[in-house]
Amino acid sequence: MKTGITRAEFLRLGAGAALCAMSPFGLGAEAVEAQPLKRRAIPTSGELLPVIGVGTSRVFDISPADSEAWTDCRRVLEHLFAAGGSVIDSSPMYGGAETVVGSLLGELQAHAKAFVATKVWTQGRERGIEQMQHSMRLLQRQHIDLMQVHNLVDWEEQLKTLQQWKDEGRIRYLGITHYTASAFDEVEQVLRAQKLDFLQINYALADRKAEERILPLAQERGVAVLINRPFGGGNLLRRLIQQPVPGWAGDYDCTSWPQLLLKFCLSHPAVTCVIPGTGKPRHMLDNLQAGRGTEPDQALRQRLIQIS
Repeated sequence: MKTGITRAEFLRLGAGAALCAMSPFGLGAEAVEAQPLKRRAIPTSGELLPVIGVGTSRVFDISPADSEAWTDCRRVLEHLFAAGGSVIDSSPMYGGAETVVGSLLGELQAHAKAFVATKVWTQGRERGIEQMQHSMRLLQRQHIDLMQVHNLVDWEEQLKTLQQWKDEGRIRYLGITHYTASAFDEVEQVLRAQKLDFLQINYALADRKAEERILPLAQERGVAVLINRPFGGGNLLRRLIQQPVPGWAGDYDCTSWPQLLLKFCLSHPAVTCVIPGTGKPRHMLDNLQAGRGTEPDQALRQRLIQIS
């Protein structure tokens, strides 16, 4: 029988206890949610968007029969809305995520609170239209706030349809997405050639390629930016989470490493909203804290760059 714990287990438990002591969860969800989220303007309209949203890739691809996962995703959205958040990003590529989002928004009677973003991910005009119509049915929406060309698939053809749909009022905003630096040359080409409302792109402390040309160009072109993969695939976060949160984190109203990494993304002036994916209510609460308090600045950026 095992009568003790290993040194590694002890360190993990100690780190977890320290994190819990500093965590906003200790305040209670109600206290945390009472603090308003920061908002940033969409350049093409001036509409203010909360700076923290939620992505649904993998984490919302669940079965209604899985009651625990369903309840967790419902609570994620409840926390988002209670904090004044609104941005929910999905895609036909994400399995059943659109169905889950639509159903949960219906359960919560929260369609009016949600800024729903989804994507078209197919070849050809007619197939694109069919896919978008299907997404609207799954999401239980007559209008979509943001429709994006997923990973630039057939972007020339799909953007024509998106512009038509925007003119007709079926969507409010249009954009493009990608998640890897290998596509940045093409992303730059589209940004320069097309009139876009949004760009969704990968950017993180451990993945800073976008800040070389893509983010400055989006800012120059007046394009709002959604950030996916803000933890850079998670390797850096997994390493950092084993370390105590630095004392200076309190200067930025941060109590965890995820909050610091999200504030790093928000420290870039081109960034409008960060959409970390989660199906865990406690992670949603933690992420939301990054959208509050002291604005991130260059000093925070430099401190985190040195750590990484």
